[in-house]
Amino acid sequence: MTRGLQKQQARANADKRAAAHAPPKSQLKAMAEGNKFKCPKCMLMIANYKLVVQHMEAKHPKEVIPSEASFNA
Repeated sequence: MTRGLQKQQARANADKRAAAHAPPKSQLKAMAEGNKFKCPKCMLMIANYKLVVQHMEAKHPKEVIPSEASFNA
Protein backbone atom coordinates (compact mmCIF):
# COMPACT_ATOMS: atom_id res chain seq x y z
CA MET A 1 0.00 0.00 0.00
CA THR A 2 2.74 2.46 0.80
CA ARG A 3 4.18 2.20 -2.70
CA GLY A 4 0.99 3.70 -4.16
CA LEU A 5 1.30 6.81 -2.01
CA GLN A 6 5.01 7.15 -2.77
CA LYS A 7 4.27 6.87 -6.47
CA GLN A 8 1.69 9.68 -6.29
CA GLN A 9 4.08 11.90 -4.33
CA ALA A 10 6.93 11.20 -6.76
CA ARG A 11 4.66 12.06 -9.70
CA ALA A 12 3.57 15.32 -8.03
CA ASN A 13 7.20 16.28 -7.34
CA ALA A 14 8.18 15.47 -10.92
CA ASP A 15 5.36 17.66 -12.22
CA LYS A 16 6.53 20.55 -10.04
CA ARG A 17 10.10 20.21 -11.30
CA ALA A 18 8.93 20.03 -14.92
CA ALA A 19 6.82 23.17 -14.47
CA ALA A 20 9.79 25.01 -12.96
CA HIS A 21 11.96 24.21 -15.98
CA ALA A 22 9.31 24.97 -18.61
CA PRO A 23 10.14 27.84 -20.97
CA PRO A 24 8.37 31.12 -20.16
CA LYS A 25 5.30 31.93 -22.20
CA SER A 26 5.64 35.07 -24.28
CA GLN A 27 2.83 37.63 -24.54
CA LEU A 28 4.39 39.65 -27.34
CA LYS A 29 1.99 38.37 -30.00
CA ALA A 30 -1.07 39.15 -27.87
CA MET A 31 0.27 42.62 -27.10
CA ALA A 32 0.89 43.32 -30.79
CA GLU A 33 -2.65 42.30 -31.69
CA GLY A 34 -4.08 44.54 -28.97
CA ASN A 35 -2.34 47.69 -30.22
CA LYS A 36 -4.56 49.09 -32.97
CA PHE A 37 -3.67 52.78 -33.06
CA LYS A 38 -0.38 54.42 -34.02
CA CYS A 39 0.75 57.85 -32.87
CA PRO A 40 1.13 59.96 -36.02
CA LYS A 41 4.13 61.81 -34.57
CA CYS A 42 6.34 59.11 -33.02
CA MET A 43 4.73 55.94 -34.48
CA LEU A 44 4.16 54.40 -31.05
CA MET A 45 1.56 51.62 -31.10
CA ILE A 46 -1.28 52.30 -28.65
CA ALA A 47 -4.25 50.15 -27.62
CA ASN A 48 -7.19 52.58 -27.96
CA TYR A 49 -8.11 56.14 -28.93
CA LYS A 50 -8.45 57.35 -25.35
CA LEU A 51 -4.82 56.43 -24.70
CA VAL A 52 -3.80 58.13 -27.95
CA VAL A 53 -5.35 61.37 -26.69
CA GLN A 54 -3.56 61.05 -23.34
CA HIS A 55 -0.27 60.28 -25.11
CA MET A 56 -0.61 63.24 -27.49
CA GLU A 57 -1.41 65.62 -24.64
CA ALA A 58 1.56 64.43 -22.58
CA LYS A 59 4.25 63.84 -25.21
CA HIS A 60 3.24 66.09 -28.12
CA PRO A 61 1.33 69.02 -26.58
CA LYS A 62 1.88 71.35 -29.56
CA GLU A 63 0.53 68.86 -32.10
CA VAL A 64 -3.13 68.70 -33.13
CA ILE A 65 -4.86 65.56 -31.88
CA PRO A 66 -6.36 63.69 -34.86
CA SER A 67 -9.97 62.55 -34.71
CA GLU A 68 -10.86 58.93 -34.03
CA ALA A 69 -12.36 58.63 -37.51
CA SER A 70 -8.97 59.41 -39.08
CA PHE A 71 -7.51 56.27 -37.46
CA ASN A 72 -10.27 54.06 -38.87
CA ALA A 73 -9.75 55.25 -42.41
